[in-house]
This record gives sequence, structure tokens and C-alpha cells, in this order.
Amino acid sequence: MTAKIRWGILGAARIAANQFNPALRKSARSVLAAAASRDEAKGREFARTWGIPRLYTRYEDLLADPDIDVIYNPLPNHLHAEWTVRALQAGKHVLCEKPLVLTLDEMQRVEEASQSSGKVAAEAFMYRHHPLTYAVQEIVSSGELGDIRLMRGAFSFFLNRPDDYRWDPAAGGGSLWDVGCYPVSYFRMLTGSAPLTVQGWQVTAPSGVDASFSALLRYPGDILAQMDSSFAAQPYTTIEVRGSKATLWVPKPFLFSSRADLFITQDGRQKRRSFSLPHLYLGEIRDMEDCILEGKSPRLSLAETRQNTAALLALYESARSQQSIQLRL
Repeated sequence: MTAKIRWGILGAARIAANQFNPALRKSARSVLAAAASRDEAKGREFARTWGIPRLYTRYEDLLADPDIDVIYNPLPNHLHAEWTVRALQAGKHVLCEKPLVLTLDEMQRVEEASQSSGKVAAEAFMYRHHPLTYAVQEIVSSGELGDIRLMRGAFSFFLNRPDDYRWDPAAGGGSLWDVGCYPVSYFRMLTGSAPLTVQGWQVTAPSGVDASFSALLRYPGDILAQMDSSFAAQPYTTIEVRGSKATLWVPKPFLFSSRADLFITQDGRQKRRSFSLPHLYLGEIRDMEDCILEGKSPRLSLAETRQNTAALLALYESARSQQSIQLRL
């Protein structure tokens, strides 16, 4: 392997241009070496803007490039599993945007491809890699809040582009897959467990995807959680954890810029902790670098991704059947 890790990007997605590429430029251990775009004109502009030396018009050609160490996969949701598996089989590590998979069969294929190739596959939940999140985990595990009783999480925004693939059920669209997955994954991170039982409700758009979703989840230890997500409500994010001793509130747990705060309330008194943060997406890049260069395990394991996927699938099943669902892993 070269002195720097060489990244290749599948597609020329907005999230790559707006978030991932600027973060990658801040890393001393990585370089953006190639990209592949089926839209040649869009790909050329993408490569010109970011100084990418090699551009392919077929994804297969990028995966066959022997100089590429790791692939970033920000393709539409229904293409995540397929091209993650193909990249692993081609001998590349993979950082794939969430959701990594849309079914447990896809999850098994990713797990098998990672194991057989010896390459790392990780789901790109950027918030998992920042000091704010580390502090929340430390506070909860320290017992400062007491026994956890209730959790609440939300993520909503206006998706105003009618041609966006997230309105397409065949492409893995829907607010739960897109942003509801954040509070669900956050609950899993804090409890260390998948939910035992879930109940979900959805309001569908004309296309058939959930424009809004609300859910109740029960975790081991008699912990109850509530979450909601939407493409049709005011932009809003929150995480709240209520324990037997104190309450923790994170007003911006997923999207933040240079500073983020958390608040702990106990006996009517509130204290604030503030964090200066690096680029939102830099942490997931450093995590992958540690895996490749130092042999570390990814902070977000495939086992955890499997549990999160099972929870999301159970929530959709519950919303369709209008019944509570026990989780199947």
C-alpha cells in the first residue's frame, strides 16, 4: 500500500461533493485518487472541481483499478449492497452511506463478502465518530443519569425535490430509511441492544414511501423509546435520554457545524457542556484509516448494522400490519 490511502468514489453524489470530499481533504493519511460516474459530463465536472486524476464511466472499472485501496459508496440506497459486495470481492475496503442494506439477505451477502475478502466494510453514520457522541456514551455508561427509563429521538426536514430518489420505493426511499435510521441507531448505541418489540405508524406519500414515520420501541431493561422522522415537517433533530437521576438532552445530535452542546438536568438545575468539532464527516474517514493502517475494528460493526437493519425492517412491517412486531435477527 502507498504512503497515503487511495480512495475511489462511486458516483458523483451531492453528499460526496458537499460533505465527504471536503472532509477527505483535511486528512493527512488519505487522498482522493479516482471516481466513477455513469453520467460522463457530470463526472468530468466532479473530477475537475475536486482535482481527481482518474475518472471512469463504469463502476466496474473503478473497482478494477489496482491503485485504489478503499471505496466510498454514496449511491442511491438500492445500490448500496450490490456495489459494496462487488467492491469487497474486488479486494477493496468499503465505507458505504447508510443504509448499508435494505434486507437481511443483503446483510448476509455483505458479511460473507467482507469475511471472505478480509476487507473492512462499514456503514457511514458520521455522528458516531465525534466528541459530542463520545461524551454522551460516557455519560450514559457512567451512571450519571441513573437507570435509563425513556429515550426520544427525531429527525425531520423538507424534501422538496420531487425527482429525488428518496421518494421512490424501488430505490429504498422513505423517511425511516433516510433519517429515521439515525435515532434508531442512536438508541442501539446507548442500550447496546436491538429493540425487543417495535410498533410503527407511517403516513405515505403518493409514491408509496413513508413521508412521515413515528414509532415506539422497547429495549431490554424496561427501556422505552420514541422516535419520529419526516420529509414533510420543519427541520428538527433531537435526542433525549431520561434516567432515574437526571435527563440528558442533545439538541443537534446528528447535524452540527463547529460547535455542539449537550444539557444535563438534575433536580431542576441544568448544566451545559460544549464541544468544538472537526468537520462532520472527518471522523468516519479517520475510523476507516485506522482499520486499514492499524488493523483496528470499525467503530460501527457489521453486527450492529445487522441489528439496526432488523429494527428498521420490523418497524416497516409493523406500520404495514398495524401490529407490534417482535424483532427477528
